[in-house]
Amino acid sequence: MTFRGRTRPANELVWLMVAVVLGAVMMQLDATMTNIAYNTLLREFHSSLLTVQWVGTGYLLAMTVVMALSGWALERYGGRTMWTACIVVFLAGSVLCGVAWSAQSLIVFRVVQGLGGGMILPLGMAVLAQAAGPSRLGPVMSAMGVPAALAPVLGPVLGGVIVSDLGWRWIFFVNVPVCLIAIVVAWRVMPTATTARRGRLDVIGVLLLSPACAVVVYGLTEAGRFATFADRHAFVPLVVGVFLLVGFAVHALRSRVEPILDLRLLRIRSFAASSLVLFMGSIALFGATGLLPLYFQQARGHSVLQTGLLLIPQGVGMGGSLFLAGRFTERVGPRLLVLTGLSLASVGSLVFTRLGPDTSEVLLGMALAVTGAGVGAVMAPAMAAAIGDVPRAAIPRASAANRVIMQLGASFGSAAILIVLQRRLNRLPDLQRPDPAALADAYAATFWWILGFAATAIVVALAMPGRKRDGINSVGIVDAPPRR
Repeated sequence: MTFRGRTRPANELVWLMVAVVLGAVMMQLDATMTNIAYNTLLREFHSSLLTVQWVGTGYLLAMTVVMALSGWALERYGGRTMWTACIVVFLAGSVLCGVAWSAQSLIVFRVVQGLGGGMILPLGMAVLAQAAGPSRLGPVMSAMGVPAALAPVLGPVLGGVIVSDLGWRWIFFVNVPVCLIAIVVAWRVMPTATTARRGRLDVIGVLLLSPACAVVVYGLTEAGRFATFADRHAFVPLVVGVFLLVGFAVHALRSRVEPILDLRLLRIRSFAASSLVLFMGSIALFGATGLLPLYFQQARGHSVLQTGLLLIPQGVGMGGSLFLAGRFTERVGPRLLVLTGLSLASVGSLVFTRLGPDTSEVLLGMALAVTGAGVGAVMAPAMAAAIGDVPRAAIPRASAANRVIMQLGASFGSAAILIVLQRRLNRLPDLQRPDPAALADAYAATFWWILGFAATAIVVALAMPGRKRDGINSVGIVDAPPRR
């Protein structure tokens, strides 16, 4: 089956969605399951937390480095070639991680995994968007939200069961059959066509943008670890990263070679507004995602497995709203859905600002379901709106840009929220044996920041488009089909 710029029949599109979701679920579940194994890895390798944390940091940085390349790679080599190559590299990294003999070897092999996994989501979004066409973009983008809904819920539960019953190595070996199935399905349904926009690689852009994203994400990670942006471990890479980003912006706007990320897409109002909503939404989502498990474990004394089970309502709410958002995006327009979703997420966050050591878990479950429903109602319509008005041939690079924006937002959100939380915790009289009520109060106060980010996103969402016109984008460019 080859894609030549036409909208695919429904049955072919369904199988294409299966292939993309398989890869995305595998990649995101792997990240959450690995986090569960940190304590086990500390004992297994007799290593320090400073070393073991690079099992996650190395993976994240490797993903960030290659994200920006996904648009160019898709245009140059086609969906099937690039998707299969990414899954194969991820598979090889998984096997190598499973046989790692030291913390250092595991870190290196996680980098290999990240190099394969970094392109999976932007490639999948771009391929699905091009195959679906404007009329089915909402439901397709909802499918891409399924991994995001499943990973925070199933990851801790599956990770806890696997580590307890099979051992930490099976967190990586379990990827093998999923990778093989994803490769077989993708080989049958992924498009092979390249586009008319393919050209030589923007080498200067790559040398500026990929390191910029990597050092910014690293700086934000270190800011979260040291609980401040002022520490040299965070401040220096952040300054270097911002300097490189400015250099890339100047290059991208002046270069005669098509830049690796086309900043001129920001002239399209829907792309610019939706991308900013995704950035702000990622700050709120990933900040809360990291905060609640800590609250359940530290302030309530729950185990990792119990925490995973308590987070299930969030996944249920997100899954339900993704299903509904996919059906209604094209009917009511993305702006109304995004505003509704942000309002729901704000209501859920407002409940969390009243956290206590004995807050009803039924109430928390309901708030999690509402928050999850809000997140699902934001992400799918915002992703659809961001690329819905982009000329079809520009979708690969627009998708890559969105993924980079979301990654930077998620990293900033995680760092900022951890800094706020740590400063609250530092005020406690006894950090070694903190009072549960004081702990809960620190978490409740931190949620006001998440509520603030969500409120800011509501203001930005007002600039998003309502209903969009099929066939012609918002800057008056008729979509041109890619050519083989």
